[in-house]
Amino acid sequence: MPKFVHRVTKYDPANRDERGHYLADDDVDSDRGPIEAAYLQAVVAFAEECGVDRLSVRDPSAFLLEPDEDGMRLEDLLPSLWDFHDGAEVPLEVALELVRMMLRGDEGWCLLEAGDAFFVHIGYDQYMYIGTDRPCERAAARARRLGLFPEPIPESPYSEEPEEPDGPQRPADEEFWARVHWLVASGQAGVLEESPIQNVSRWHRLTPDTVDAVRAGLAPRAMLTVWPPLSTDVAAVLASVPEDGQVEFVRADAAGTITGVRVNGEQREELAALAAGARAAAALPTTVDEHRPLSAAVLPDPDGVLRARWRTTWSPCDRTWAFLNALRPGQAVTGTVTGIAGTVTFVDVDGFTARIRQPELSWRWIGDPSAVVAVGRQVTAAVLGADLVREELYLSLKALQDDPLTQLADRVGELVDGVVTKAVPFGVFVRIEDRPDGLEGLVPTAESAGEAVQVGDPLAVRITEVDLARRRFLLSRRRALD
Repeated sequence: MPKFVHRVTKYDPANRDERGHYLADDDVDSDRGPIEAAYLQAVVAFAEECGVDRLSVRDPSAFLLEPDEDGMRLEDLLPSLWDFHDGAEVPLEVALELVRMMLRGDEGWCLLEAGDAFFVHIGYDQYMYIGTDRPCERAAARARRLGLFPEPIPESPYSEEPEEPDGPQRPADEEFWARVHWLVASGQAGVLEESPIQNVSRWHRLTPDTVDAVRAGLAPRAMLTVWPPLSTDVAAVLASVPEDGQVEFVRADAAGTITGVRVNGEQREELAALAAGARAAAALPTTVDEHRPLSAAVLPDPDGVLRARWRTTWSPCDRTWAFLNALRPGQAVTGTVTGIAGTVTFVDVDGFTARIRQPELSWRWIGDPSAVVAVGRQVTAAVLGADLVREELYLSLKALQDDPLTQLADRVGELVDGVVTKAVPFGVFVRIEDRPDGLEGLVPTAESAGEAVQVGDPLAVRITEVDLARRRFLLSRRRALD
């Protein structure tokens, strides 16, 4: 950020007490006249001294979206309202009109910045902060001649990067869109909320055929929130709205156009009017605790870098993504077994349900998972992989265990005692460990000694080959007799 910062106001510092409060009863509203014009001329003076003629919009937000008493509308300053997005570049003359709008407290607010060279931030009560990459003494003198008071300060109160609520912000990258496709195809998702401006949203219906088209038409750096399909039982949606809370009432009209309006539950007449004529609707909670979209993200720039400074409302889907995204294959995690269903064991890991498939319970053959795990038991397992599209986590117990076949590879040529467990047309299998799940190797017919053997017979054999890739080893009765 620029290292020289001035707080520029119409307030005389001589009227400030030791706590920084002004003693004079100054009007905190814009006069929409000469003082307002002085603010704008001060911006021009600082910008010209820095050689800046274009600025970028940062952190835009909008309010009433209605003309002020002089007819000024945010949409009139840009080709469309959706061009008032984070990162949008505007010429200095448009930036000045945005400053005028913010001084009046009308319609919208944003930060205006030009990299490390310049910024202008408008705060409450006619406080203006200008940052520059040089002292700009001429511009400061110009501001004083205009009747304003430029005061050097360490930094603008609006320069700090926003804190991440609980973890990193998910970017709307290819992995995110793959999840959107999957959610839509599985019938779980049907609506996308696009917010390129704080407090302003566009709503899009999602189908397997429209996801890519919707994606192509989104405004840069927009916040995206994926919701379930709207319900065609509009009456039931209306009845579900609590009277003591606020909801986002989302409706699709007869033409299929989707809109959303925030209303209080006690506004029953307004809700009824919104529901009238709707072919589908939803009542989405607005409180942080109840905000539970299926997925949420912010659009990165075309180069893949996430530069937008705002954050989606932290919700369970964000925690799930952050948790899975932080895991790496081979990482050890500890959890508690919560259930066994068929050949899959479920484990709670930090509140997330992970899965262990039966072949990952042990290097040795097991017929029933309950021989290795039990509900309520704590286990430590290695991460096999995290599927961020389906939000599934797969673990392995055996990955943290010694592979007995690897140990057997060091014993090739050794004579061992075993027991015949199975006879097949091409030889017999012999278990060489005295345990129910002991390792079993094949004695090929060519390596037998021509003896008649039966299941259960003891048999001395020699280890001849260990194939780790195919998970098998070969034995020889003939060589055991040499």
